[in-house]
Amino acid sequence: MTDRMRVAALQMTSGTEPGPNLDQLERLATEAAGQGATYLLSPEVTVVFAENREGLRSVAGPWEGNPAIERAAQIAKRLGVSLHLGSLAVALPDGRFANRSVLFRPDGSIAATYDKIHLFDATLPGLKNYRESETYAGGASAVVTDAPGFPLGMTICYDVRFPALHRALAEAGAKVISVPAAFTVPTGEAHWEVLLRARAIETGSWVIASAQAGQHQNGRQTWGHSMIIDPWGRIVSQLGGEGPGIAIADIDLAAVDEARGKVPALANARPFSLTLARSGTDPTAREDVSA
Repeated sequence: MTDRMRVAALQMTSGTEPGPNLDQLERLATEAAGQGATYLLSPEVTVVFAENREGLRSVAGPWEGNPAIERAAQIAKRLGVSLHLGSLAVALPDGRFANRSVLFRPDGSIAATYDKIHLFDATLPGLKNYRESETYAGGASAVVTDAPGFPLGMTICYDVRFPALHRALAEAGAKVISVPAAFTVPTGEAHWEVLLRARAIETGSWVIASAQAGQHQNGRQTWGHSMIIDPWGRIVSQLGGEGPGIAIADIDLAAVDEARGKVPALANARPFSLTLARSGTDPTAREDVSA
């Protein structure tokens, strides 16, 4: 592995049909590769940003023989890059879908896949209720893989709110963490940057976050602001929220060791139990709830 490499976060405005979305992906990937990037990350739901579950069923296929996966593999091979398809919906036998991230090697073969663990079930003021669990089946396994050039921890969107996942990835050897996303505007405006920077700081890792941005065919509006963050929590490249674009940065893996050496939070972590000190009782009599 080399310590230095150029990476790119591809920001997209995906629609409801795979063809135009994959064309958009190829244009952005070609531009990023032309600027010297060797690892390219696209957003969550790159291939189809469907209007509803029925719309998704009409265009999302199973894993085997999936034409979107074949097209992405061809793009990676043609450009000779590590192309990380942030996620696509993969049809499952039970009628639901996996929200699956796929990393392609420069020869077009698949290095690793990751199914989104944490599903976005939330109620936002002024917006509809989001129930991702009604459409998707959550994954159960975290993934660290040897991306060409660095050890990569894979996450997707809502996962960013769960620091334990990111800590586990870093403890397993990840020096770079990918965050493909499709954040809503209210949550993006309030939380996107601070969550990403916190995950970088807590783990001493590079964070590459590729986002959907702008107004989509399905009526959704997404926050955008794709960014690349160094292990000290500094934003080294960032886009706005208007639409497609490319955030590029040269990353140095030595910065990971430097940050973790300055503040060794991973090494300093200690196991602990949890007790509850009840009001109106003897403060020395505590209920152990750690089990």
